[in-house]
Amino acid sequence: MPTKPDLRVNIGRIELQNPVMTASGTFGYAKEYAELVDLNRLGAIIIKGLSLQPARGNPPPRIVETACGMLNAIGLENVGIESFEKEKLPFLETLDPPIFANIYGRTIEEYAALAQRIEALDAIAGIEVNISCPNVKAGGLAFGTDPQAASAVVKAVRNQTTKLLIVKLSPNVTDITEIARCVEAAGADALSLINTITGMAIDIETRRSRLANMTGGLSGPAIKPVALRMVWQVAQTATIPIIGIGGIMQAEDALEFLIAGATAVEIGTANFINPQATVDIIDGIEAFLAQHNISRITEIVGTLVH
Repeated sequence: MPTKPDLRVNIGRIELQNPVMTASGTFGYAKEYAELVDLNRLGAIIIKGLSLQPARGNPPPRIVETACGMLNAIGLENVGIESFEKEKLPFLETLDPPIFANIYGRTIEEYAALAQRIEALDAIAGIEVNISCPNVKAGGLAFGTDPQAASAVVKAVRNQTTKLLIVKLSPNVTDITEIARCVEAAGADALSLINTITGMAIDIETRRSRLANMTGGLSGPAIKPVALRMVWQVAQTATIPIIGIGGIMQAEDALEFLIAGATAVEIGTANFINPQATVDIIDGIEAFLAQHNISRITEIVGTLVH
């Protein structure tokens, strides 16, 4: 029997059994998928974004299907850190893969306070910082679109935690490599990209937006070419691991991101279409490596031919 390919990858000091992670906001707090997916097969689990206080999110309608994807304006609805600790964490503690908490805030102080709370939770391996949130002290400008604001958030979180720190980058910028360099210098251990692209859909009969929030985040296959390009660009300048996100529906998509320079990938919208997408992608990656006589997944990372 030939030896099975080695799918292990390292994100900073944390080893994943394979490069397939769940994207925040598409996998709940993991328990929602427990009867559909063997959660212990995943490389890592990133939970739904957390805030200091519970958040109700935006009013409906807040999800709209679009050509090759979907728009969402959920508004980061979540139970808040306190309820998370009491109600969600006990189940997550029973799982084998590393658990990452995605966090967001409206002020730098909120990000720092959340990081401090999570630092005390042994079951959480690391933090993914969502910097695509409006800075209420800067008139609603998203932290992730301004290099100085992004750096300030990352520094504040870094000062409160020794855990692995992943920063999730917004694509709604002129030059994503500038933001990447700034947050790496501020203390990020890894980068995940991309977050959703701002978009909208209109009902021509009512002449109203199909989303109550007017605009939403576009995800799914429609954004994959943009995400792939940005991952490749950032891979040219970053010295820390990159996690690719954006329209990954099958193993071939994930492999493209790895070849472009990502060490791991996050699966998002695909979970809504096929709840077993994550394990299907793991199986597909393994089959590809075996077919091409590649012994380790790391052998293909960043191998794009110029």
